[in-house]
Amino acid sequence: MIKDIHDKNGQVQAGDRELNVLKETFPQCFDREGRFDKEAFLNALPDGLEVTDETSGFNWLGKNYARMLYNMDSTTVICPDKEHNDLPENCDSQNVYISGDNLDALQHLVKSYSGQIKVIYIDPPYNTGSDGFVYNDKFNFTAEGLAGKLGVTTERAERILSMTRRGSASHAAWLTFMLPRLSFARDLLTKDGVIFISIDDNEQANLKCLCDEVFGEDSYIATFPWRKRTAKSDVPFGISQDYEWVLAYAKSEEYLAGIDGKNRKYYETPDFPGRPWRVHDMTTQKTAIERPNSFCTIVNPKTGNEYPANPKRTWCVTADTFAEYYEKGKIVFPGEYDFLNIDKPVFRYWKEDDMKKAGDRFGLFTVSTMLPNDVGMSQDGTKDFDALFDAKLFGFPKPVNLIKHFIDASVTKDQDEPFIVLDFFSGSATTAQAIMELNNADDGYNLNYILVQLPELCKEDSEAFKAGYRTIDQIGMERIKRAAVKIKTENPLFAGDLGFKHFTLKEAPRDTLDKLEKFDPNTAFGTDTILSDFGTETVLRTWLVADGYGFTADATVLKLGNYEAYCCDKHLYLINPEEDFNEESMAALIDLYQGTTFSPQNVVVFGYSFGTAHRVELDSNLRSLNSGNKSLQITIDVRY
Repeated sequence: MIKDIHDKNGQVQAGDRELNVLKETFPQCFDREGRFDKEAFLNALPDGLEVTDETSGFNWLGKNYARMLYNMDSTTVICPDKEHNDLPENCDSQNVYISGDNLDALQHLVKSYSGQIKVIYIDPPYNTGSDGFVYNDKFNFTAEGLAGKLGVTTERAERILSMTRRGSASHAAWLTFMLPRLSFARDLLTKDGVIFISIDDNEQANLKCLCDEVFGEDSYIATFPWRKRTAKSDVPFGISQDYEWVLAYAKSEEYLAGIDGKNRKYYETPDFPGRPWRVHDMTTQKTAIERPNSFCTIVNPKTGNEYPANPKRTWCVTADTFAEYYEKGKIVFPGEYDFLNIDKPVFRYWKEDDMKKAGDRFGLFTVSTMLPNDVGMSQDGTKDFDALFDAKLFGFPKPVNLIKHFIDASVTKDQDEPFIVLDFFSGSATTAQAIMELNNADDGYNLNYILVQLPELCKEDSEAFKAGYRTIDQIGMERIKRAAVKIKTENPLFAGDLGFKHFTLKEAPRDTLDKLEKFDPNTAFGTDTILSDFGTETVLRTWLVADGYGFTADATVLKLGNYEAYCCDKHLYLINPEEDFNEESMAALIDLYQGTTFSPQNVVVFGYSFGTAHRVELDSNLRSLNSGNKSLQITIDVRY
């Protein structure tokens, strides 16, 4: 667990992730010692591809240091807010709010959500000199050790460490801060995902260069001017500073086709030559009470077959609009095509329309593209926030309509699984309110959010502090709760997700780290003192995220005699102390594996809870199971 990560981080070098990608794609370019062969790589490239040594390098003090941070893992654990998460409005929610440093959060998120985030919007520090940005990190490298890791002189390593420790607000410090975070953002996006980044003139040019490097120049979509105010700026020569910018980058060219995480299947049929089409569900999440006009029976004009509406999921069309859709060929009935396995009418969508929609959203955007007036300005963001609170608790939040505009331009309403929107500089939680309002709209979207906010302290003379808020994340969570109440009050029939699960990222205290270092894994008995330092639920959630199950998946409690284990899909977690894991527990575990429905392939053991004898016994019994049943391939993973 934490000790394993500390040990692994000690071996990390800049470029490790990139080399691993190359090994997967070009294994022939590495020798048996794992060294990269540049000549073999050039020979593996397509004929005619021009490779030049001339590059337009974008460098700064700390760049390789930032690349190294991107290769490191978080040493924090994930602590569930059990009291909050167990509330009725939150217990089944798929929305997530994380209190903690966003670099740690991204390092956790990439383990479970890589390639799964449809839209990212962030409003990072602008580095204006007055916005409070300074670079500080928690790493304790020596100059000699860092010089060895980065392949630089000790003098340069000293300069890097000085920048990371003194609270620098230089351009180099800001770029060092942003690089690993944007690199993780790229990894999290779906193939057709998109990121929007708010910025002002102080770092706009540097951000553009950085994003070109992280996402690729060909992934650049546009730079949107956003007018934040109408008052004339009080600056020399009357030069206006009334605008900020929003940079947009796509993960890849697949965003043009509007692909939502999987390739859409298009059909070509003789009745519509040259017009590939796909189908999609023709029902909505709205109930009969919410959409009475859509609670009707649809009749196939050719066969007379009737298809009544589901009261809990009505048709997207009404009795009055059905004929118009049908005449345009936009409705497909069961039995019309042998290759379609459907039992109710579905929509027909043309590929040409998908491409046009994507082009309208992205391909036609230019640097001069103006945002519509209804996205609002800073004063509108303040009004949005103040409408929920009685005091001025947060300065200059972005308008809800601005975030809604970018999300609305990036997602479709015809997906089965919810799209995930991520904001890892969430501030006052405008993004969460925008998503709830989009979901609540007539024929609304199907969206979930993940928000991350550093528990930054409120100033003691601030209105927020006087109102009882001690950290910024407390304000953000309260805004979500109040916005949810407002939506529910205005639309009592709305059945969407208005809750969220809350987690806090915490470093292990120094005395706990000392226990980890002193613990001898070869002792005869485990110890429960280290587990009590973390808590069983914290260890379990940290592991669930690390193993790809995410922040909202629940493990099933499994009784093995008097011992409680936890099971989630392919993983069985043995976290609790060994004192209750006896012969009865072992027999119960063996019986489960010898049944027909229980087959977790990975048995994960909290190394501090199990002594040598129990680990050896467990290993021996599971090896016997493997040898007795070739279809079982059980591995034991002891984590520290």
